Amino acid sequence: MTPTSMTAARFHEVNEPLQLEEIPVPEIQEDEVLVQIKAVGLCGSDVHIVFEGVTPTPFKPITLGHEPCGVVAATGARVEDWEEGDRVSVTPLLFCSSCRNCITGHTNVCLKRKLLGIQENGALAEYMAAPAKNLVRLPEEVSFEVGAIITDAVATPFQVISERAALRAGETVAIYGAGGLGLHAVQISHLLGAQKIIVVDPREGQRERATQMGADLTIDPEETPPVEAIMEETGGLGVDVAAEFVGRGETISQCVESVGRGGRAVVAGLGPDPITIVPPTVFVRDGISLLGSYGFTKHNIEQLVNLAAAGKLNLEESITHTFPLDEVNTALKYLHEKIENPIRIAVTL
Repeated sequence: MTPTSMTAARFHEVNEPLQLEEIPVPEIQEDEVLVQIKAVGLCGSDVHIVFEGVTPTPFKPITLGHEPCGVVAATGARVEDWEEGDRVSVTPLLFCSSCRNCITGHTNVCLKRKLLGIQENGALAEYMAAPAKNLVRLPEEVSFEVGAIITDAVATPFQVISERAALRAGETVAIYGAGGLGLHAVQISHLLGAQKIIVVDPREGQRERATQMGADLTIDPEETPPVEAIMEETGGLGVDVAAEFVGRGETISQCVESVGRGGRAVVAGLGPDPITIVPPTVFVRDGISLLGSYGFTKHNIEQLVNLAAAGKLNLEESITHTFPLDEVNTALKYLHEKIENPIRIAVTL
């Protein structure tokens, strides 16, 4: 029997600890499910909300957590395909299914898009309500922790590399930023058959991790101009695909300058800097594509769950730290201050 109250980590004000509070278990609508949360991935967006205040929430207090995974605890009256006890990952992007972007399959840019854990109450709680259409079945072979980080930390770079950049086997790739997203982009590029993967990051530890995950060359931009190094490595041609996961004007410019004629540069990093790139005489004559990439689709998460279950992606090693819900503020501090150099941090329940 589902309890009537639950513990949740609630965000009240910037630079204040999340408060562990006893609140009512959410009531579900006819087309929703109640998910008993087992694991939640923490993300840079949580840091932006809690410590920096650059991502305001529409109301406070709010339950954060937008990388949810758990089991179905109850179903709404119109839900047919899910039963109590089913293991699920939850697509955190809420989409309407009826706008022009949803109809064409681009639910990540739904015109009415919201995010669980940012615009609606999220998963840093014992239970969470979610639309049944947002559930992805999680096989027994995939842990709850992996099922959680797949929903954003892996799905976001998968959308970048597989769909926006449309990487083809045998192409060359440059990845700017080897944080959690960039390191997963290395794995995904390798899986999709990239002929050469070049990673740019000033942190020695992250460059070493990138090499372990399949990078062929790593560049420290504080010692070597990355565009020059990439051009030298590719015989002056440039790469076919460059992906930026930093969100800084400088790295976006370098990302574009790294691609060769007909190349695709994709930006997923978020930041306040304006985008300034090569002159039109270069941009046009070289036929360069500059693309933004936001989020992911439910289909991306389904693909990744299946790849993880088949052993094609090794994501267990990405989870460097786990904390229980009552230590969520310690977990956020580890992520914010990069204590012990985390890749991904999961909160378990």
